Amino acid sequence: MKRSEINKIIRSAERFLARRQFILPSWAAWGKSDWLKNKDSIHEIVTAGLGWDITDFGSGDFQQRGLVLLTLRNGAENLYGKPYAEKIMVVQENQETPLHFHWKKMEDIINRGGGNLFFQLYNSTADEQLSQEPVEIQVDGIKKIVQPGGMVVLAPGESLTVMPGVYHRFYGGKGSGPVLTGEISMVNDDSADNRFYEEIGRFPEIEEDVPPYRYLTIDYKLI
Repeated sequence: MKRSEINKIIRSAERFLARRQFILPSWAAWGKSDWLKNKDSIHEIVTAGLGWDITDFGSGDFQQRGLVLLTLRNGAENLYGKPYAEKIMVVQENQETPLHFHWKKMEDIINRGGGNLFFQLYNSTADEQLSQEPVEIQVDGIKKIVQPGGMVVLAPGESLTVMPGVYHRFYGGKGSGPVLTGEISMVNDDSADNRFYEEIGRFPEIEEDVPPYRYLTIDYKLI
């Protein structure tokens, strides 16, 4: 992805979050000088991977297959005493996060406003293929059974609990605008706890055509 494209995506996400009155931590708007000025006090932000995360999953087409994420809080191995994580995400209409599961992480994914959020679900087999067994899920504490490859639609205010080993892909419904999407989960490790059904890239390779508007989590090495 070009840095100019990433900058444009973040600016758009900031406007959307402001319209939805979702207020971000002050460091989410820091520039380079702020990061450098505070570099001795941001160990938790850097090591726990808090911050902006923009990905096109290696597709080269962010609008079709991509996601805006901002990790707001997170534990890390033997650090901070936090067994939980929280993210806010922006999911566009028909913009897919591809089929994947987590080996360790259990998560609630929440439609916090906007359009409907569509999920396709499969259990995984012992060899990490798609199971043909029905998937048992919880939608806001209500048990539901979904056939393999079946769909669940979350309206604003609804949430889905996704257990480890459950393949899921999701996208925003057509015609109702972006979805403000929350995630509350166990400790998050996007570098080691994502099993995508296809071989794809989780983090983008960036072409530095302009300076960063906001640092991504993968930019913290620049500080």
